[in-house]
Amino acid sequence: MALLLVFVAGLVFGSGLIISGMTNPAIVLAFLDITGAWNPALLFVMGSAVLVTTVGYHLIFRLGQPLFATRFSLPEKTDIDRRLVTGALLFGVGWGLVGLCPGPALASLTAAPLKTGLFVLAMLAGAYAAKQLKKT
Repeated sequence: MALLLVFVAGLVFGSGLIISGMTNPAIVLAFLDITGAWNPALLFVMGSAVLVTTVGYHLIFRLGQPLFATRFSLPEKTDIDRRLVTGALLFGVGWGLVGLCPGPALASLTAAPLKTGLFVLAMLAGAYAAKQLKKT
């Protein structure tokens, strides 16, 4: 049942990204172009996501424990360190250059596999490299 719920949640999330246009790099890049033809669409998508997440967290934490697990898996590390800042900078630069981040890139594979495939391969290679660097 938990696996089915994860599948449905992923399907809803991916569908939302496609319907909202967030899989279209031109929309994302237009949002980042604050001195040119700025498109505020992403602002409304992010605001809606924050609202839904806030309500969802509020409701689920009132239960005391998750529906399909024995406890919540929350981050234990809360400090801001060099690794966090470096990762955030790399994420932001990649997002700004290409107009895609991991979620929309994976959703884009269904509609334009050749166009986004190289980005996804580079993203996976970067994740692998980061994992290898963490071991050292």
